[in-house]
Amino acid sequence: MGLKRRPFSASNVSFADDGTQSSPGEREIRVAKMVNIPKTKKTYCKNKECKKHTLHKVTQYKKGKDSLAAQGKRRYDRKQSGYGGQTKPVFHKKAKTTKKIVLRLQCQTCKHFSQHSIKRCKHFEIGGDKKGKGTSLF
Repeated sequence: MGLKRRPFSASNVSFADDGTQSSPGEREIRVAKMVNIPKTKKTYCKNKECKKHTLHKVTQYKKGKDSLAAQGKRRYDRKQSGYGGQTKPVFHKKAKTTKKIVLRLQCQTCKHFSQHSIKRCKHFEIGGDKKGKGTSLF
């Protein structure tokens, strides 16, 4: 009925994420990679005028300003007004430390906008210095 427990030994433990064994004292230190994207990108334009691979201008998507006239905002403001303090729960259990980056691509020929999301990253740059072979950017 009880669980069988194995004795702890350093040979059972792997600290490196790539599947290789390493001793417990030497943990792998990860350096945060900076994502650097060029200002222009040749990609497919799905607008009915183009429907082919064309050059696109790359910018980062930013959220627009929230409207005060939205139904949820009007309802929230009405409920908050007067005495009584905070009426709705305020979210505190934030789990993520980064956001997914969304690229806004504008076709150079037809000016059509499309969006393309990439992976999560802490440092993001558009049109930064290119890293040459055998060199480092510091």
